[in-house]
Amino acid sequence: MKLTFYGVRGSVPTPGQDTVRYGGNTTSILLENKASEFLILDAGTGIRNLGKDIQKYANDIYILLSHNHWDHIQGFPYFIPAYIPEKKINIIPGLTEEYEPKAILKQMKGSFFPINSKDLSAKILITPIKSHSWKYKTFQISRTRMNHPGGGSAYKIITDERTIVYATDNELFPPYPVATTFEQWVQFCIKADYLIHDGQYLPEDYPFKRGWGHSQIQHALDLALQAHVKNLVLVSHDPDRTDEQIDKLQSDLNKGEFPFNIIFAYEGLTLI
Repeated sequence: MKLTFYGVRGSVPTPGQDTVRYGGNTTSILLENKASEFLILDAGTGIRNLGKDIQKYANDIYILLSHNHWDHIQGFPYFIPAYIPEKKINIIPGLTEEYEPKAILKQMKGSFFPINSKDLSAKILITPIKSHSWKYKTFQISRTRMNHPGGGSAYKIITDERTIVYATDNELFPPYPVATTFEQWVQFCIKADYLIHDGQYLPEDYPFKRGWGHSQIQHALDLALQAHVKNLVLVSHDPDRTDEQIDKLQSDLNKGEFPFNIIFAYEGLTLI
């Protein structure tokens, strides 16, 4: 199993001298297994470079979308495999409210983008799935609803005897009606090898941004602790968080005694 992070930023792309090391692209992650099968988690701006790396590989491409907020779909119009005729791209939409499974293609029309999605050369399939558990090739996939304005899906994927949970843009203790309780999150994430979770806010951020659909880092730590995960990977870094600030957060947390590894994801990070 190999996880490669092509985008880790939340809300909006943040290029600039203060985000060079962790990166400014929004979320997109490649998961590969020993059978040379792969799937993609989200289509933020990071998927542009991801597409360059995989275009020479298998023609079947499988994308799991968490939700339709722009930072999770805006890279798809620049995804090179979508312009290659022999490619087949299957997109699994998140459980959003309101339900818009074709939002990732609707952004490519009219005054929004110069190329209409109907003109893409690849075969594009939008495949809504009603079940909360299914199989793609040798990947066993299950999902639960995120706590986020407009909804969305978190995913648990088992492959190569490893369990990966992807729960970006998830507010563990929201002020709005809860889709998945903290106790349910604990059960969903129990003993995961990698918990990839939203860690956008600090306590000082939260009073103004409570209800915006993101978690405090401490809440993600609490979840990792109670779920007995092996590795907590924090993503969806705040667009105003600089490399130096993230370094300090990592350094401060490393001084604590946690029974799991804490990793602040950065572009180009590969986990095995």
